[in-house]
Amino acid sequence: MNVASHPAPLAITAGEPAGIGPDLCVQLSQVSSGIPFVVIADKKLLLQRAELLGMELLIRDYSASNEGAVQPNSLRVIHVPLVAECQPGVLNPANSEYVLATLRRAVQGCQGYAQGQGEFSGMVTAPVHKGIINEAGITFTGHTEFLAELTGAMQAVMMLVGGGMRVALVTTHLPLKDVAAAIDSPLLENVLRIIQRDLQGRFGIPHPRILVAGLNPHAGEGGHLGREEIEVMIPVLDRLRAEGMDVSAPLPADTLFTPHILAQSDCVLSMYHDQGLPVLKHASFGLGVNVTLGLPIIRTSVDHGTALDLAGTGKADGRSMLEAIKLAAELVQCETMYRA
Repeated sequence: MNVASHPAPLAITAGEPAGIGPDLCVQLSQVSSGIPFVVIADKKLLLQRAELLGMELLIRDYSASNEGAVQPNSLRVIHVPLVAECQPGVLNPANSEYVLATLRRAVQGCQGYAQGQGEFSGMVTAPVHKGIINEAGITFTGHTEFLAELTGAMQAVMMLVGGGMRVALVTTHLPLKDVAAAIDSPLLENVLRIIQRDLQGRFGIPHPRILVAGLNPHAGEGGHLGREEIEVMIPVLDRLRAEGMDVSAPLPADTLFTPHILAQSDCVLSMYHDQGLPVLKHASFGLGVNVTLGLPIIRTSVDHGTALDLAGTGKADGRSMLEAIKLAAELVQCETMYRA
């Protein structure tokens, strides 16, 4: 995609400063994708990480007047200062507010883009560390939930794309013991409607085919291994199917992810985090992309964590970040055409 077809830049947040997020951003200065972006991070942090990586880096302060293509070895940056000095691999809860401030700035710039306003067309996020943010006394369950709150979205849905699959989740970062109680009819219906809408409006799929995994082994085995499928899931799926949505009955998750079944779908809906994501990450780790559906803005992210042990070593793999940038740009273009 060239700059002319994608005039507004993407916002890239650098994530946890002690992790590989800054490394990934510095690596972007060496790549020419033709997709304009601006990095939101501490400038000194990026320069320090570039020095550790042995990379030449020129930082340019971002403004709307320099939103065109940048020179090699340079990044356009919106400076958000760290709260405390950062050492690669060493977490510091004092910098948790810095991490959230970069996300707030990106969201601020994305707001209103779909209505012809806003300075950024979408946002791409490097990984954050949930544990250290919570240690700072800030309740934080993940990007998905935080961005939903910032944008006023009633419901956000996590979906990963990779390995020829799209896998969405009904519940995200919940302990397994809490999953069954969290899945009720309104939640399941809202998630499916969001998936349907965004597959049409952002992925360009006119008639999405959605396969739905059962919650229990063997999708409940007719009620002998759990009744959630019978009492919660099937009534919702029948009702949406009657409206014209192409959604399956609850399917056993242990046989759902087989090639001949996946070939019949555009998306798989899993009931909880570790039901669907291990399969997708096995097929595509390092090349997958996390997409947040249901937001009024476009957001993608990498498919991996902060990798503290790799920070500043030059061993971080930037392919997932590049894939996230490419997919974000494609979603922007598709949504623009859909709204036209």
